[in-house]
Amino acid sequence: MSRVAARPRIKDVAEYAGVSPKTVSNVINDYEHVSDRTREVVREAIDALGYRVNIAGRQLRQGRTGMITLAVPELDVAYFSELAKHVMAEADRRGQTVLLHQTGGVRERELAALHGFDAQFTDGVILSPLALHPSDLATRDRGLPVVLLGERPAEGSTDHVAIDNVRAAREATEHLLGRGRRRIAVVGGTVRGRQGTDRLRTDGYREALEEAGVPFDSGLVVPVDAYHWKDGARAAAALMDTDPRPDALLCLNDHLALGALRALYERGESVPKDLDVVGFDDIEAAGFSVPSLTTVAPDKKEIARAAVALLLDRIEEPATGPLLDHVVGHELKVRESTGG
Repeated sequence: MSRVAARPRIKDVAEYAGVSPKTVSNVINDYEHVSDRTREVVREAIDALGYRVNIAGRQLRQGRTGMITLAVPELDVAYFSELAKHVMAEADRRGQTVLLHQTGGVRERELAALHGFDAQFTDGVILSPLALHPSDLATRDRGLPVVLLGERPAEGSTDHVAIDNVRAAREATEHLLGRGRRRIAVVGGTVRGRQGTDRLRTDGYREALEEAGVPFDSGLVVPVDAYHWKDGARAAAALMDTDPRPDALLCLNDHLALGALRALYERGESVPKDLDVVGFDDIEAAGFSVPSLTTVAPDKKEIARAAVALLLDRIEEPATGPLLDHVVGHELKVRESTGG
């Protein structure tokens, strides 16, 4: 009967190289006080024996799983699926595995993520919340590192990564005003409630109107039940039945904007001849619609990089340094829906 060769150990590498197991460990961990000659001999032994670092064992000794959780509202919304792809790529580059969780924007599920579900399976959580209250963050498990994306229910509660939503919406509105539009409707906006993404973007819209001397009309701020295609289509259809009608739609995500484009097409409206449409998020579909969609493009790759880096720093040194608020860049990508 054939026998399977035992997996090489540090002790085996040490014997092969003629050094101590401690020296092998120092080389593996890239300890600086090792001579180049010794480092070369140990690495030759590692290659000759086919030694591989036992990552699982190392993580267990460190009390870590090597896994982090990404909790987002909906993977059906393309922004979150595209963001998840970037987070998983960055985590993989950093030697981490991502557990993906869909909260549905339900407070109880977001709370479960905030408290780490079953903490034995994850070292930290990247959470994009919709329904959390400020008090929820005050009562969270402080032993679990958490980084928030997008909305932030309370100032200074945890590390946070987002674009400047007020500025982004202001720039998009200024673009529409620069094209001569004056009755700009905000699909998905709100003028009440806490400072969530919808409120922040509406605030940016109002700032641009005020700067341009255009009166604010609360009737042009249209809340939606959800940020899906059909909600954008319904809102656009309803706005076309108002008098006077809007001459532009600022939609607070691309799903709303693409749904609006479909509804306008079905009603015989020409975009951008009759009215302009702008979205948010720059999902892949935005470049393939007819007309192609002008949209605010957050740097999703940088959001992922910053969030993973912040989380891993907190996992490594939980109580080190002040809480960080990392603002990521964005740009307005002008396409056919506003004459680009």
